[in-house]
Amino acid sequence: MYSLILANIARHISLTDKEKTYFTALLKNIQVNKKDILLKEGQVCTKFYFVNSGAVRAYYVDRQDKETTIMFGVADWWITDMYSFLNQVPAIMYLDALENSEVLELSKESMDNLYIEVPKFERFFRIIIQNAYVREQVRVIQNLSMTAEERYEIFIKKYPHIVQRVTLKQIASYLGITPEFLSTIRARK
Repeated sequence: MYSLILANIARHISLTDKEKTYFTALLKNIQVNKKDILLKEGQVCTKFYFVNSGAVRAYYVDRQDKETTIMFGVADWWITDMYSFLNQVPAIMYLDALENSEVLELSKESMDNLYIEVPKFERFFRIIIQNAYVREQVRVIQNLSMTAEERYEIFIKKYPHIVQRVTLKQIASYLGITPEFLSTIRARK
């Protein structure tokens, strides 16, 4: 159950067996069904999720009830509403399961204790958060400087394992275009 998350961590820091045992004891294994909601807008996010299997999506709903996908999380990825989690303020997005999934949940309280008991985890989560920030910065620049077709090409090359698991509507909302326009782009290919 913990092999994938421990391999994820080992890419950035080395843990002793004692540290691994301490860390895994802080995790809660959660089985979620397709369409289960892990977080609703307005709730304070107190969990950081590691996707062990399946797929999870973070999305925002505007005043017209239009969903915009912020990010996807598949096996070996971390996902949360980072703003809400770090600042302990109401969430601005939803997290839901796109398919039956297994996630490992790390609470905010457990993470804070982890930083005290195993300080090298501060380095690990700094790297995870830095990488997420860079990814989102690149995405914003791509949205400002590239055509929808170019952004779609990058998406399918970078995330081929996601393309087959999510709807075209969700991909379109991630790219900031309508599903109809995405269908037009796909038809030209």
